[in-house]
Formats: sequence, C-alpha cells, structure tokens
Amino acid sequence: MKKLVAAIFLFIPFMAVAQRLPGNVVPEHYSLSFTPDLQKATFAGQETIDVRIAQPATSITLNAIELELQDISITQNGNAQKAQVRLTPEKEQATLTVPAQLAAGTASIQIQFTGTLNDKLRGFYLAKTKLRNYATSQFEATDARRAFPSFDEPALKSIFDITLIVNKGDTAISNGRIVSDTPGPGEDQHTLKFSTTKRMSTYLVAMAVGDFQCNDGESDGIPIRVCGTPDKKPLGAIALRYAEEILKYYDQYYGIKYPFEKLDILGVPDFEAGAMENTGAIFYRESLLFIDDKNSSVDSHQQVFEVLAHEMAHQWFGDLVTMKWWDNIWLNEGFATWMALKPSQALHPEWNATLDAVKETNSAVMLDSLRNTHPIRAKADTPDEINELFDPISYEKAAAVLRMIEAYVSPDVFRRGVNGYLRKFQYSNAAAEDFWGTLALASGRPIDRIMPAFVNQPGVPLIKVSMKCVTPPATAERPVRRKGRRSRVPAKPQPKTEITASQQRFIARAHSGPAGTEQWMIPVCLKSSSSRPFCQIFSERQQTISLPGCSQWVMTNANAVGYYRTQYDGDMLKNLSTVLTDHLSTAERMSLLTDQSALMRSGQENIAAFLDLVAALSSDQERAVMESYVPTLRSINRYLLTSADRDTFHAWIRSTFRPMMAKIGWTPAPGESEDMHTLRSDLVDILGMIGEDPETIRESTRLAQQYLQDFHSVDATLAKQVLQVAARYGNAELFDQYLAARQSARSPEQYYNVDSSMSEFRDPQLVQRLLQLSVSPEIRNQDAPFMVSSVLMNADSQETAWPWIKQHWDDVEKKITMSSGITIVSGTQNFCSAEARDDVQRFFSEHKVPSSERALKQAVERIDSCISFREHQQTNLAAWLGQHGSANAAGR
Repeated sequence: MKKLVAAIFLFIPFMAVAQRLPGNVVPEHYSLSFTPDLQKATFAGQETIDVRIAQPATSITLNAIELELQDISITQNGNAQKAQVRLTPEKEQATLTVPAQLAAGTASIQIQFTGTLNDKLRGFYLAKTKLRNYATSQFEATDARRAFPSFDEPALKSIFDITLIVNKGDTAISNGRIVSDTPGPGEDQHTLKFSTTKRMSTYLVAMAVGDFQCNDGESDGIPIRVCGTPDKKPLGAIALRYAEEILKYYDQYYGIKYPFEKLDILGVPDFEAGAMENTGAIFYRESLLFIDDKNSSVDSHQQVFEVLAHEMAHQWFGDLVTMKWWDNIWLNEGFATWMALKPSQALHPEWNATLDAVKETNSAVMLDSLRNTHPIRAKADTPDEINELFDPISYEKAAAVLRMIEAYVSPDVFRRGVNGYLRKFQYSNAAAEDFWGTLALASGRPIDRIMPAFVNQPGVPLIKVSMKCVTPPATAERPVRRKGRRSRVPAKPQPKTEITASQQRFIARAHSGPAGTEQWMIPVCLKSSSSRPFCQIFSERQQTISLPGCSQWVMTNANAVGYYRTQYDGDMLKNLSTVLTDHLSTAERMSLLTDQSALMRSGQENIAAFLDLVAALSSDQERAVMESYVPTLRSINRYLLTSADRDTFHAWIRSTFRPMMAKIGWTPAPGESEDMHTLRSDLVDILGMIGEDPETIRESTRLAQQYLQDFHSVDATLAKQVLQVAARYGNAELFDQYLAARQSARSPEQYYNVDSSMSEFRDPQLVQRLLQLSVSPEIRNQDAPFMVSSVLMNADSQETAWPWIKQHWDDVEKKITMSSGITIVSGTQNFCSAEARDDVQRFFSEHKVPSSERALKQAVERIDSCISFREHQQTNLAAWLGQHGSANAAGR
C-alpha cells in the first residue's frame, strides 16, 4: 500500500491572518514516541491523541508545520477511518478529514510523521559541540507543532506519555522521570519511557537527547538534577545548591508544594532563550547555569540564582496555572520576574535584590515611555505577534505593577491573594481578571479597578508635584474652662502642607506631540519630614492632599515601589537634594536619579539639575546608586560632547570619581563586601570608558593581559570591565590575544567575558574582522546576532559596522534564529542622526526580519529621541561645564 504523505516544509515568515484552532475538539491525552537520528539531523515519530469532540464532524483541525505526515487515521468506538489531510501552511494547520461523520464524544487520532532536526533553535532541533551532536527542544511559544502534530494552544492542556528511542550510550531527559529503559528496537538503540505527566500545555513539553551527565540532589523530597554535556558537570554544583534553596523557599511561600514529581535542569549547547520553564525539565543556555563557584563574579552567582528562581517560579506561575492565551503572557513572565527576587533577597541579602527591582522598574519605564510601546495585555494572534510580546513590558513592567500593588495591600495580604489564585486555577488556565478579582477579594481593596488601567493601556504615568505650606485662618472661638469658669478663646490654626499633584502620560520625547488621554488609578506612597509614610490613591487629573505641619521636603515615591515618573517643582527638588543621604533610602535615591535623567533626556528639565544631583551623590558608595546614573553619563559622552567641551567633560569625570577609586583601590580587601567588589568594577567603567583616565587605562590593560594568560589571576568581578577598557584602546596585537583566549576558556563565564568585550575594539579593520567572525561557523547561532548587535551599538564602530552588515546581510540573515533578529534591529537604536534613521527604516522595510515590526518602530523612535536630546541639552551641557572649570582643571 502506498503511504499517504503530506509535506509541510513551507516557511511563512510574515503571517497576518488569525491562526486559532476551531475549538470543537479538545485533547485529553497524547502518547508520543520519537526516534531522533543525530547524524542525519532527522527524527521519526508516531502519536496517538485521545480527544473529545464537542459536535458531530467529519474533520479535525490541529497544528503542524515542517513535518511529513504519514498513515493518518481517526478511531471512534473501535472503528478506524483513514484520514485525508489538507494543509494550510499560512496558518500552520492541518485538517484531517474522514469519510464518515464522527459523533460527539471521545475519539483517537493516530499519526506517523517525520521531521528535520533544524538549526534554528526552535521545535525539535540539533545542538552541537565540537565533539558531537545533540537533540533538544524549545516549543514556546508556538513550536511544538514543528515536532509533532498537536493542539498547540496554551488553554488546550492535556497529559502526555513520552517515549524516546536513542542510541546506546546516550540518555534522554523529558518532563517525567524514566520509568523503563529497554534494549532495542535497533541493535544500537535503547528505548526510554517516561512517567505520565500532569495536565500541561504543549509548549511545556520537553525532550533532550545526548550523553548528558548530572549532579544529583533533592529538596523537600523532590529529586533535583543539574545536567549538561560531560565537561560541564564540575560547573553545575553551585546551580544545584541554589535550586535546592529555592525550591524549599517556594514550598514555604506558596500554599501548594512543588507540584511535579522531579526537577531536571539542563544546560544545552545551543539555546536561543536564556532558559525555558518546561514542566519538571527546565532547559538553559549554558552561560546562565554553569559557573566555577570559586572563580566567578558576584554578578554571575546572582544571575545563576535569579534565573533559576525565575524559571522555578514558573513551575507554579505558567505550568501549574497557565494563561488562557498569549495576550496574558504577563501572568507567566511578570509573576516569575516579580517572584524571582524574593528568594534572592531572603536567602542572599548581600546581593540587594530589592535594589535590582528598582533597576528592573526603570528598564520597563524607559521602554514604556515610547509612543511605540504596547499594553501589558496586547492583541496577539499570529506567531510573530506572540513573539513580540516577550519583552520588558510583559516581564519587568508587569513585575513592577505587581510590586506596587503588593506594597499597597501589604506583602502578607498579597501573598494570601496569590496563593488563593493558585489554588483556584491549578492545572487549569486563567486570565487577568481572574487574578485581580482574587486579589481584590483577599485584600478588600479596589485592585480590580487599579490594575486594568496599568494592564490594558500603554504607557507610564508622570506625576507632577508641587507643595506649599498653608496656615489656615483662625477658626471660630472655642470654649475653654478656666478656674471653674467657661471663657471663649480663638482656636489656634495648625499649619499644613498642601501637595498638588497632576497626572499625564510620560513620553520620552516630550516635544513630539500630545501626551495622550490615558488616566490611571495610582497607589502613590509618600514620605515627608513631617509625617509617617503612607499611600493614597491618585485617580483624578489633578488633586490635592494635605499633610500635618509644614514639611521641609516630600518624596512621592516612598521606597521606590511606584510604577510612575515624578517631576518635582524646582523648590521641592532643591529641598530633596539637601537630604539625599540622611533621609532618602538607597532605592529612593535611585528613583530620584532615574526620574531626573528621564525628564532631562525628554527635554522637560535642564541637564544642569541632573549633573548637580550626580555631583551631590558622587561619593555615595552604594553601587546601585552609581549604576543609576552611569548609563546617562555614557549617553552624554556619546552624543552631547563637541570638540570644544570633550576634554572638559572627561576632566570633570576624572576629578569627580578618582577620589572614590583611590579610596577603595584596585585590590579587594580581606572580608570586603560583594557590593564593594562591584563598585570597583563600576568605577573602572566610569573612569576608563567615559573619563578616558590614563591610569585606569594602563592598569586595565595590564590586568586584561594578565587575565588572558591566567583566568584565575584577576578578581572575577573586575575581569570583564578591565577587558572592555583594554579593548576600547587596544590594537591588533591585543585583538589576537583575545581571539586566542576564547579558545582556552574553561567556563562559559570566561569565554563570554572575553567574547563580549571584543565589541569595544574601535579600529575599523578590527571591527570588520569581528563581524566576519560573527557570521562564520565558529560562532554559534545562539551567539551570532548578539555579537553583531553589540558591535552595532558601539557608537565608535557604527560607521564601519552598519555598511558592513548591509553589504553582508545574506550571511547575517542565515544566523538569525526564531526571535534573535529583533536583537539586530534593536541594535540600530543607538544611532543619532536623521540620515541614519532614514537608512535604517529603508533597509529593514526591504529586508524584513521576523517578529521585529515593533522593534523597528521603537529603534526609530529612540533615534529621534537622541536627536532631540542633543538639540535640547548640548548647549545646556556646555554652559554647565563652563561653570565647573575649577573641578575640570583639577581632573586634568
């Protein structure tokens, strides 16, 4: 009998039609078997899907793309019918039709299929090391259909039985634990069957095949393994320890214990995302999982912990309770981003995760200040539209809004609401209304009125604040008893502080048109010199509140938990500047700095006020404070300086920050805090990259060359920064030393310390050599787009990099995987001229990049913002520098 074969190899990069399944068929159980051929980069599979049919029908539509479907039949009540298949590639769907009508009720679909282990890091794909091939999966958001025909929508949860037939000597990892391992069917094969999963969505199915080796542990009775290629086993111990800590913390925080039978954490040689929360089997980019515990930076330890905390939080938020559709992806990603910092702060307070939350909020606000942002909950029907939602709005903005609500209702009440939500919707699906309805019920506060404005409309509020001390007129006389007699005296008026606040949408380029009509119901938390901190809802365009007494200063984002910008009038800002270190917390100083930076860049404040604030805080040794203003100093250095004031600005940088560097020195002191380690690195960045300080450049170059010879010879927290400074002023000889060191790196951190620093070389010939390397087979597809983008974002390399990228676009495009093209498009956002803006628009309108339509609009808007920034502040900067000549002279 000739087999019925349907080929689905057509790639449709830009789909504009809705792609939802009809909804009349619901899967209940998948039985899946895969046989990957790692040498030929192919796989064969067979499946049975048990379904429930809602209404009588002769056809069933499911998702499938890039597969060959064979021997398709549908069985009901013991009667098997051969099915014809009609493909709709633009919808990534296949419709199976049988001769006789199927009744409402249960049925089963049987399909045999084959596919290719692709090199695009999506679906069931091929990963490589220098020694061998591996097979692994990445199905979020819509790529399970590339591995097996499926009802590939998050609400269509099911249970799965998975079998993998692999080569002898190899093992496999999937969502369940291995329940049987039998020889065959081939002489050089063995068959691994995994335990039946709990109900889950198709995008959470996981499969990986190779010679993986694992570190084994457990927490609260749950087996935990950290696995990878054999050479990575010595580097997995710290991740295992962190995973054990995190699971125990989550078991105590949530009202539901870890809901699955085991947890595998696998580092994959080629992986586009940072990590993926597959149920019971988290897959990872190696650089975020494997580190040398004794020779890794503070940031690397914290990153490993917090990415683990993020992905493990998904086992509850996303896996146990899943959003109904991708427009509510924030219910997964926002929750996990918010949650990840909790175990970090509780178990490792030395990392100051609460301050990282302030940074995350600012990164979201910066993106949300563009006109080309999007609501947290946005329309998304096609794969491209869905992929575009995986950005700081769905992650950091959603997390920031959750933190604001948590502060408003109190952490204990918020936790009670979260746990009620998890209990109610476990092993099921939910929407935004389900969450805020549960939280409103738990708190007794109008969360269901506050959150919709932040979730359903774009943008960030700007609260403009002014205050005045008011002494009310004397009131009517009041009776007072004196020596047995009643007499009347005037009531003494009590002074009060009146705070007037107005709200509007904040736009990064304030002079580009009306701000918009958006209005929010905002929980605003205030603190002042005359009253205790408190929170109040601001819901009107303008409103006034009163505080007792005449306050000398007022802060309208207490603890920096609000999702809004604040603009103080001149006197309020001046008064706050006098109490920065005495009365404002580190988080509040960070918030004040980032707000002033944003207002200055938007043209609503003079750069002088921002630089005065930096000068006032330049001796503040909280590294989080320094990291709040360094990006703006870097932008000033890139875009505002002219030949007339460049030396003056660099001299001001040196005179301002040399004293702190001299105080802490280049060598860590015994028992030095982790924050101080990082502060030293930040100072090297400021002095070397911005201030062009000769001493810093010399010492950085010496340490960089030392590190290239012996990776353990330089403090790990300092290594990356000295490599970047040395590269910025380096020549071809040093470039070759970097190339050689990449090959001898023993850990991912060592490799990427060197690799990521190479984009700082500025010589045009070296820039071209690096770009040529980026599109060569030597660079993994997971890394190539980031290497190209990092060169493009270097303002000193753009004139060389952009023409090269356009000329070699065919080579660059071959390296683009599922969503990584966005990285290259976004790399153009650092341009700062109308000519470059127009060229970027023209090029990418002719060379479409998947899932990057919004990224292109945002890049263009940011270029326009940079042009406006220069127009509004370049003269102001020159004037300010002219008034600080004595400090400049001291720094020469």
